Amino acid sequence: MAQQQSLASSGGENLGRVILISTSAAIGGFLFGFDSGVINGTVDALRGAFNSDAVGTGFNVASMLLGCAIGAFFAGTLADKFGRKLVLIVTALTFIVSAWGSGISGSSMEFVFYRVLGGLAVGAASILGPAYISEIAPSRIRGRLTSLQQLMIVLGLFAAFLSNYYLADVAGGAAAEFWMGYQTWQWMFWMEMLPATVFFVTLLFIPESPRYLVAAGKLDEAKAVLASISHPNDAESKVADIQATLEKDRKPRLSDILNKVTGKLHPVIWVGIVLSILQQFTGINVVMYYGATLWQAAGFTESDALMQNVIIGAVNVSFTFLAIALVDKVGRKALLLVGALGQAVMLGIMALIFGMAEFNPETGNLALSDNMGLYALLAAMGYIGFFATTWGPVLWVMLGEMFPNQFRGAALAVCGILHWTSNFAITMSFPIMLATIGLGYSYGIYAAFGVLAYFVVRKFVTETKGRTLEQMSSEG
Repeated sequence: MAQQQSLASSGGENLGRVILISTSAAIGGFLFGFDSGVINGTVDALRGAFNSDAVGTGFNVASMLLGCAIGAFFAGTLADKFGRKLVLIVTALTFIVSAWGSGISGSSMEFVFYRVLGGLAVGAASILGPAYISEIAPSRIRGRLTSLQQLMIVLGLFAAFLSNYYLADVAGGAAAEFWMGYQTWQWMFWMEMLPATVFFVTLLFIPESPRYLVAAGKLDEAKAVLASISHPNDAESKVADIQATLEKDRKPRLSDILNKVTGKLHPVIWVGIVLSILQQFTGINVVMYYGATLWQAAGFTESDALMQNVIIGAVNVSFTFLAIALVDKVGRKALLLVGALGQAVMLGIMALIFGMAEFNPETGNLALSDNMGLYALLAAMGYIGFFATTWGPVLWVMLGEMFPNQFRGAALAVCGILHWTSNFAITMSFPIMLATIGLGYSYGIYAAFGVLAYFVVRKFVTETKGRTLEQMSSEG
């Protein structure tokens, strides 16, 4: 009787347990965000600590993304082989080691090694978090629960920005000596060890994905998990539904992404690939990785630039809550369309402001008037607002649910590696673009990709709102 009362009456789910499990898995998204954002306030300090030029600085920042590409590629296939839970636990341990190692690094080579290691964890978390949640969540609220991943990402970014600002403010700068004789930038990285440890501990108590268990032939375990998160009487039928979407007697494998008749990639995988690339080519991680450098190039002091990051991080968090409220009501495709155009407009405004600004030869940076500086900040906040409401969370929601059960892990691997390779290309190229064509033209290029994204979504994306994974699998 007590168990029956704990079930959500609207769908028969044990909603409290589903939310708790989903939140635990989404902590990986927090670490994804923190690891991505912490570099933002350390760029200039790292340049001084390792005596690196523009290309070297770009590689120090972007090196993590090489690990992300590898981690995202192998995470899906490893999760199909060994289970989502085990791979997530290894990911948590990798976060801890990377955070510690990044702070103790004494050279660019050592730093890059630990950042690549952290990238492996970020890449794995970016793929496995949404996939695991989508496999646990009821279809009617799957979009909102999968959006927890993006909420955690932006909370992690905000936490990193706030931590960086606080530590630099107390110490007097990212390169200043801080506690126990270590420099501030080192402590910025070490702060990540706290949430990484929490992630590791919580993962010990979550169940394995029932869809993985069915694929692995562990039907009794799958039924037990489904009975604990949904109405017990439905467990048997849900196992049967999952079985119907899997090829009999074998686990998914990478070759499943190819159509057995044509030998080519399934069309739905092409859609996932293009969405993954376009999310990056609108320049979001230029703001997230180089925010302090960007605002200093626009004439702000280091302290003010770090504060701009905190403001943008707060906007990011606020609008992600809006995304969670809208994604299962408005739908995925509509949000992507609005977001693509909104981002393009805001990036275009920033391109005009930075393009018309005068160059200050004494500082080597742009000289924005008070009004233009305010307008640039407002445009950046608008851009972040559109991204956080649309492309930020919706990409991960769609990647977690748009692929059939049989090749979901393999499809996520392919989309993941191309997503992070695109991220690397944008991140590595920005310092070079900043030094050659300037902020104005750089943001103009990102705006053009926003327009392209609109037309791609309009023509090729199919709505997935309210449909079960098994329904989409049967159509895939």
